[in-house]
Amino acid sequence: MVIILGVGGCSDNPAAAKASVTLGFVNGATTEFHTCLQKAVESEAGRRGVKVISVNSQQNPKTELANIESLIAQHVDAVIVQTVDSGALKADIAKARAAQIPIFLTSVVPADTSAILGAVAVDLNQVGLLDAGWVSNDAVGGPATAGIIAGAPGAASDLLVKGFTDNLPKNVKVVDSKPGMFNRGKATAVASAMIKEHPELGYAFVANEDMAVGAAQAFAAAGKSVKIVTVNGTDTGLAGIEDGRFAATVANPASRLGEQAVENTISLLGGEPVHKVDYIEISLITRVELSLAPHYCVVD
Repeated sequence: MVIILGVGGCSDNPAAAKASVTLGFVNGATTEFHTCLQKAVESEAGRRGVKVISVNSQQNPKTELANIESLIAQHVDAVIVQTVDSGALKADIAKARAAQIPIFLTSVVPADTSAILGAVAVDLNQVGLLDAGWVSNDAVGGPATAGIIAGAPGAASDLLVKGFTDNLPKNVKVVDSKPGMFNRGKATAVASAMIKEHPELGYAFVANEDMAVGAAQAFAAAGKSVKIVTVNGTDTGLAGIEDGRFAATVANPASRLGEQAVENTISLLGGEPVHKVDYIEISLITRVELSLAPHYCVVD
């Protein structure tokens, strides 16, 4: 069983008690999402008077485990983990449990939550569903083709892609799916190859907006008009919606994810009645909803 460390201790002053808490934050990479997530975690922790030690796994599961071991050695009260690969979590959780350090997850929720303190995530199936729904509404009435430019295999990207493909209508056929590794240059190359192989491609689902910029460039260079649906709701994404490079995106702000992760971790450590697994609000953004789009990153 995970041991939940009480925040209150012997102090009668909740603010003073919280100031004694140290959280570890294991980030997964350095994309805009990861940068904004860390900014939100650190900002919310600072607002609450809680110390955070942040480390980055650089998309390497072995580095992720080493980071957790390092934070355990620094005697943190809990570790918030943005995993690089959901398959790596078993070893991560086992290591933390052995040290009696609770783990709180962001972005992914394991089937068995008994060994974690809690999790806050984006319902990635719902993200994919919203983008698939836009394609379905746009493609109504006739056959169409779609390509997928995924992120890095093994974690959130797989869930996004499944949510998209599972919810496409029967008249839209996925003709190609390749990873762009959350890298604009890689995504540009993937899109260039995709449009050569499938010159009549109608739609593209791209697993983040930075990659979608590269995909849009590749399609434009080939003289093709491919309707791109994507994910995140960053400033880059909203600009792409406004100027027509992207047809739709799903806003799932990293700011909300990071803030809620810290809030729920502290509450669960203190035994407060909050959901062990929580989800942030998401929304489909087209030109119609641009004015309603939330801030993706913490506003300074």
